[in-house]
Amino acid sequence: MRGLTTIAAVAVTLLGPALLHAQSRDTPLPGPGAALIVQGLYETDSFNEGARLFSDRVYTVAESPAWLRGLPFLRASIEGGLAVTVAQAGVLTVITADPADALATHSQSARLEALGFVWVKAPAAFQLFGTSSFDVSRTYQKQVTPDEAFSFPKWTVLAGFSEVSGPPPPFDLLSGRGERLYNGIELSTNWPPRTVDTADWAPMAVPYLTAPPEVIPIDVGRQLFVDDFLIATGTLQRVFGMPEKYAGNPVLRPETELELNGSRNAAAVPKGGGLWWDPYERLFKLWYEAGWIHTICYATSTNGLDWERPELDVVPGTNQVLPPDLTPDSWTVVPDWEAADPLQRYKMFMRGPGGTIPGVSMTSADGIHWINRVITGGTGDRSSMFYNPFRRMWIYSLRAGWRGRARDYRECDNFLRGASWSTADTVRWLAVDEEDPKDPVIQRVPQLYNFDAVAYESIMLGAFEIHHGPENGDCMKVGLPKITELNFAYSRDGFHWSRPDRRAHIRAERWGSGKWDTGYVQSLGNLCTIQKDRLWFYYSGFQGDTNRLSGDWLQNGMYDNGAMGIAFLRRDGFAAMTATGSGELVTRPLLFSGACVFVNVACPQGELRVELQDAESGAAVPGFALAECRPVSVDSTLHRVTWQDVDTVKALRGRPVRFRFTLSNGALYAFWVSRDDTGRSDGYVAGGGPGYTGPTDTVGHAVIGNAQ
Repeated sequence: MRGLTTIAAVAVTLLGPALLHAQSRDTPLPGPGAALIVQGLYETDSFNEGARLFSDRVYTVAESPAWLRGLPFLRASIEGGLAVTVAQAGVLTVITADPADALATHSQSARLEALGFVWVKAPAAFQLFGTSSFDVSRTYQKQVTPDEAFSFPKWTVLAGFSEVSGPPPPFDLLSGRGERLYNGIELSTNWPPRTVDTADWAPMAVPYLTAPPEVIPIDVGRQLFVDDFLIATGTLQRVFGMPEKYAGNPVLRPETELELNGSRNAAAVPKGGGLWWDPYERLFKLWYEAGWIHTICYATSTNGLDWERPELDVVPGTNQVLPPDLTPDSWTVVPDWEAADPLQRYKMFMRGPGGTIPGVSMTSADGIHWINRVITGGTGDRSSMFYNPFRRMWIYSLRAGWRGRARDYRECDNFLRGASWSTADTVRWLAVDEEDPKDPVIQRVPQLYNFDAVAYESIMLGAFEIHHGPENGDCMKVGLPKITELNFAYSRDGFHWSRPDRRAHIRAERWGSGKWDTGYVQSLGNLCTIQKDRLWFYYSGFQGDTNRLSGDWLQNGMYDNGAMGIAFLRRDGFAAMTATGSGELVTRPLLFSGACVFVNVACPQGELRVELQDAESGAAVPGFALAECRPVSVDSTLHRVTWQDVDTVKALRGRPVRFRFTLSNGALYAFWVSRDDTGRSDGYVAGGGPGYTGPTDTVGHAVIGNAQ
């Protein structure tokens, strides 16, 4: 098993009352170790003195009982998160803190005992690492059977298995070739590619759409129909969704002294910024620009609508978080929930106003106090950054000028070390093309003003901020904002982007409307959050002020009255495969290790059925034929599909199959194979939302009930 890998499997949580009297034995259980399918970030090693125990701590094994010495173990985060499914019967061995020490509050002994694990007193306890009494540990074992599933919380070490296996890792290095991604896409050895022709106005070529993998793994996330990557044949028609603006907009407007900004322009706008659900504090956290080109402040919310501005100590009596010696122009804040260093839990990239100048990358433990400043390479204004978790890369989206306003690309696996770059380290990347329509009134060739992206389910979701004009000088003459609008983009490798629907998905209301979002509409770095069955797209907009016609761009009305609003979209609602009457869709060969098929579908007056076919012959797999599928006639973003004699697809795990969907009078938005009947997708959740426990969907149905 190579490096830290993420592998999907079924899991249940270790819960249950503590047993009054732990079962124990003096010798280890006989027999071979169990074979496991493992989900979570881990690597394998041998249990010996001096071996590093956790991927995010430097602790090493201090003592090893003779019978444990040399056994394989999983090195994972000290915070836990490993989930395993038993593939082959055998003994499962788990090490955890000895509860005999009052300070060992992290011991999982009670949970293990409640699940039938037996304490092996050979010896009764030993110094797992360190010298403290609360680092003394004991060992548990259980004889497990196929399909048993466990989820191991913090401070547990899994050992003694016979083998670990699962679907392909999120990426792998192919001999003599580039990376293979979680979805089977193989990258070129020359990555990132330097193939963009700045003079060619044709839409960007997307290699994985013209030459998709022969077999596509689908263990990560809901599978969306934004392109033809998954589709082999079909008669269903693709219809693209359009977010609907919230009637109560804006939800954040300039109110405080910092936001009103004295004689300069008032604003309370995230710009690229960031709005993320914190699963630990159960809050939405927002970073926004207070006053145009003034400072960055911080607000929180429990419902995403009502925002509190806490008093902080950076500038006492305010909610300012940006150090006073810095002035923001372009910037993004991204949480790193898997950061090994707690001082790097939050990342910020920003640059001040001016021409092509360096920016600064910083980190923070709490998103409020910023340290570890690193001066970056050169940047143009509206440069930003995002994280691609599928490849574990930080991406700098850098403004360039090779086709009007455009984007260059810089990637690095270490945010701070990668923040210093030269021109040779960046590649040409994104721009508008010949399919981007001119505004019917302004009639200027559009340009790419900014680009933000985030991981959503099984894809990277992007927002092209399209600049229509007028140019700044014309806007300053009337005190009204330039017209920029947001157009959705989709990528399965993080570099090549398709934009099959060129409409403005979040539009500017335009001059003469008098509305708060007259123009200068901008995305946030997280793009969207999730609440129950809807995606919430927060965005910035500007009303302008026709009475402020100063020649000073910091006071001219074109940048005045900036605020934040929301637009809503159905969960997965970017594209639907639809049928008026009836139609069908057959996928390419797919590979999964899950158990339960789920769909996001709207067909209350129609019907959906699903058939699983042998990938080579196209024949229905016995038990999973179309006629055996229980018909689905619902409008649900999370609905389970079953067949007459089988509820799960466990028997087909690891076997390439095709999915055949037949649909009448409805719309199919997504499908996925969940690890269990919760409907969890284990895909990414963009900015998150109430009920989610981290950057991926591990909860399924529960989030619909827990969301506010």
